[in-house]
Amino acid sequence: MTVEQWGVRVPFRQGEETRQALIGEEALDVTLKVLHDGDGLVFPVLVERDGAARYCFEELPGRIELPRHEQVGGIAIMQENDPEGAAKILACRPSLHTVLFPESQVSGEYRTRKYAVLAGTDTTRTEVVEHGHRFVVDLAGAYFSARLSTERQRVFEQVCEGERVLDMFAGVGPFAITLAPRASLMVAADLNPQAILLMIENIRKNRVANVIPVLADARRLEKILPWKFDRIIMNLPLAGTEFLPEAFRLVRPGGTIHFYSLVSKEGEYLARVKELGGALVTERVVRSYSPGQWHAVYDIVVR
Repeated sequence: MTVEQWGVRVPFRQGEETRQALIGEEALDVTLKVLHDGDGLVFPVLVERDGAARYCFEELPGRIELPRHEQVGGIAIMQENDPEGAAKILACRPSLHTVLFPESQVSGEYRTRKYAVLAGTDTTRTEVVEHGHRFVVDLAGAYFSARLSTERQRVFEQVCEGERVLDMFAGVGPFAITLAPRASLMVAADLNPQAILLMIENIRKNRVANVIPVLADARRLEKILPWKFDRIIMNLPLAGTEFLPEAFRLVRPGGTIHFYSLVSKEGEYLARVKELGGALVTERVVRSYSPGQWHAVYDIVVR
């Protein structure tokens, strides 16, 4: 029997490296067979991610049909309030310790949401492994998106040695800690005290020495920070547009801003970006979000 699932296609020579990376991130769907596709391999993954597409995979023997869910570290997040289905997920996935159901949307100035525990340990805290880094997250206490894992690696590949980098909405620090090895200075700001505490824990866990956590409103960063930056990360998809002028004031001429936003049409914020001083702008889709909306990133080179 075959099932349709998200899959990531790579050349044969990258097969084992990719498999190990997906296992380390706990993203590989081990209930499905790897697909041989021409001169490449397609690995089934548990959630949509950058570069993934839908494929038909063969089930492994003994596969049990599980309710739809997303895995973040040792936590599964269900789409429906289904305690019976939650117990089934927990029984079939030994790496999980908790199953949650979101009782609200991401909201408020701290970008948090409420969860109900459907099965397992009564916690919203877990550890996520991502490309060799380990991040302690608390899903109810601070914003974290596992779906941006590939995007963080993409930006890392663009960072030049010695850059000064600012993350204006750093959360628990995944972008900051990922980019730190190439930066001379990494400033990670957030308004949420719980996010800053988790970020400090993650800085210690990953043994990075050049990340400065800053508890501050992004509107005040220009008055607080004495530097101009070579690169700025703006991952506040629902409200980031209002902070664009602040980012342009903090970036050096010729620097780069990675501006993430929810959009409903191509080029939705292109005019505003160019008005503020974007000389070279590339827009790309990160992932789908809802019918008629998607998560996009504008890579902006400032004149």
